[in-house]
Amino acid sequence: MARIVAIVVATILVLLLLFWGLQRRLIYLPYSGPVPPAAETLEGARDVVLETEDGLELGAWFVTPQNSQASAGVLVANGNAGNRSLRAELAEALAEQGFAVLLFDYRGYGGNPGSPTERGLGRDARAAYEFMVGDAGLAPQQLLYYGESLGAAVVAELATEHPPAGLVLRSPFEDLASVGKLHYPFLPVDLLLKDRYPLAEQIAGLDVPVTVIYGEQDSIIPPSQSRAVAKAARDAQLVEIPGAGHNDPVLLDSPDLIEAVVQLARRAGLPIE
Repeated sequence: MARIVAIVVATILVLLLLFWGLQRRLIYLPYSGPVPPAAETLEGARDVVLETEDGLELGAWFVTPQNSQASAGVLVANGNAGNRSLRAELAEALAEQGFAVLLFDYRGYGGNPGSPTERGLGRDARAAYEFMVGDAGLAPQQLLYYGESLGAAVVAELATEHPPAGLVLRSPFEDLASVGKLHYPFLPVDLLLKDRYPLAEQIAGLDVPVTVIYGEQDSIIPPSQSRAVAKAARDAQLVEIPGAGHNDPVLLDSPDLIEAVVQLARRAGLPIE
């Protein structure tokens, strides 16, 4: 019996050590290969470089609206997988509505140097913000932040330092631990997580309009999580996409999603046609 107990304990310890050491490989799923030039993918787009406060240079695409001067901009923070090229259609659809759009890749993504962490992604988002208010010439009150899944937590943190005109949170979670418990119920996730992303807590302290968009059939970030984020916000509207799962195209660039961004811009007083 003592031997069986020792084997069970040893197995549990090994699992805990593996999760502790490998957890960021489970959280961050970058496509690390090269990204094509912006102009080959998007009309009106150009390649730009973002400089982080810790000395990294990150690849990004800046997209300007066709035949008009942008009076509002959207800073897009990706989810935990892929790279900016997968958001090209989103940027194109937003540009057609008159927005200037910044797509950028985090450290470790899209051929960028570095390794992703919560602190690192926060620095990357600040570099994106500095580009929008510096090089792009947009005022903070002309900006919307658009965060997709993990990116929702990234822009929520950015908003605590640099409040935008409004926030679009697509498939957000309350905090990373609450999601981890759903997918790893046999592990003490609260004790093991290195990166926390307290999204709902940060949103509760913001005084900006928020739109929360989620899929009715999302099995990665349950709808209850996204609804809880909206409840935590002071001024939030919910947009449910019927039948949609977390990675369905309808949650990337569908007319309903783009219209939700446009309606938020109007709520925030931005001059969108």
